[in-house]
Amino acid sequence: MLSLKYILSHPNGLTLFRIAAVPVIVILLLFPNRLCTFLAAMLFSAAAITDYLDGFYARRRGLVSNLGKVMDPVADKLLVSSAFIMMASLGWVPAWMVCIIIGREMAVTGLRNIIAGKGEDVSASMLGKYKTGFQIAAAIPLLIHYPLLGLNAQAIGTVMLWGALVFTIWSGADYFIKFRRLLKE
Repeated sequence: MLSLKYILSHPNGLTLFRIAAVPVIVILLLFPNRLCTFLAAMLFSAAAITDYLDGFYARRRGLVSNLGKVMDPVADKLLVSSAFIMMASLGWVPAWMVCIIIGREMAVTGLRNIIAGKGEDVSASMLGKYKTGFQIAAAIPLLIHYPLLGLNAQAIGTVMLWGALVFTIWSGADYFIKFRRLLKE
């Protein structure tokens, strides 16, 4: 059994927390009322923060592992994709945008597997980091969905979603252009 101390202090524990948060967020969004959507947004936020912390802890403490290298991007994609799929099913975001975001994630993951297989560096680019940041910044207010403290969370989230879409397409194209030589081999 994993201890709470391990989950909160070990990079792989933080990655596992992010994965475990996904079904809870999905279940909360099956009941789209003010409380459940707020809780889903808070859990999503906490899980998103672990994306930064797991990498920070791994590098700082010398705990980089093969499990972490593989599972960290999977956890990120599960978290973001499941939130956007649920929001699309509720009609809160356009399904076509979600298709582009998830399609890019799948295509770049396939490309990254090819790149890694050829011994090349598969680290996330700055554009990829911006893409993730915008996706998270869009998802949080979109998950809240209802007006909160006088703010129209949906409008804020929609603006951020358009930014996420731009960086999603741009970073995906950048990956394929940068590594097109490996695809020809």
